[in-house]
Amino acid sequence: MKMKEGLGWKACHNEEKDVYGAEIMFQGSWNLYEISGSVFDRLNKNMSSREVEELIESGRHLYSHVNDRYNPPYTIVLDDDYAVYCQWMAESKPKPAGKTWSKEMTDAAVELFESEKDNREQRRKKREQRQKNK
Repeated sequence: MKMKEGLGWKACHNEEKDVYGAEIMFQGSWNLYEISGSVFDRLNKNMSSREVEELIESGRHLYSHVNDRYNPPYTIVLDDDYAVYCQWMAESKPKPAGKTWSKEMTDAAVELFESEKDNREQRRKKREQRQKNK
């Protein structure tokens, strides 16, 4: 596993699966993303927070935890396989405070919000598999 880190962010290359992942942490929010190899290569400690954020957020959103002062804490798991992309998570899966959105609510949000369109295909496949297993 090849890692890169900076203030408020971390990224890795899971060489075994040849996938890339990254996290952004900032004042009450924590988000995981699948990123491309070219994004991983461009990330460095000398970049501004905004540059890093824009690069990482260009990837597919995998996981979100919000614990701000405005709402009760909540978690959204957009891809159950987030630890494959963010390999450091495999050892210690997060146990954040608050409620985790249901699969049905997450599916609905992914279908509704344009910002989550990159998750639609994998969520639809997982939903179809869940329905078959009922």
